[in-house]
Amino acid sequence: MPGHRNVSHLVIGALIAGVVGHATTALAQTVSREQDIVDLRLGQRVLVDDGSCPTGQIKEVQGSQMTTSGVLRTRKCIPRLGTKKR
Repeated sequence: MPGHRNVSHLVIGALIAGVVGHATTALAQTVSREQDIVDLRLGQRVLVDDGSCPTGQIKEVQGSQMTTSGVLRTRKCIPRLGTKKR
């Protein structure tokens, strides 16, 4: 049945997208202060472990938009994946 094949392709695509999203966060660079981020590129994500987010979360700084003065940074708290490393 051709309809079931399309549904299975959508499900597989969604699973791959979810894995890639988690891998991107897991591979993100971690710094202890936001001032340590020197050259943030468009689309780059850096985790900042400065204690400004609630327990179990970490700050994510992302280069979100190109402006005339450089890359605009957005900040948000995201769930911390794995154990805290010292």
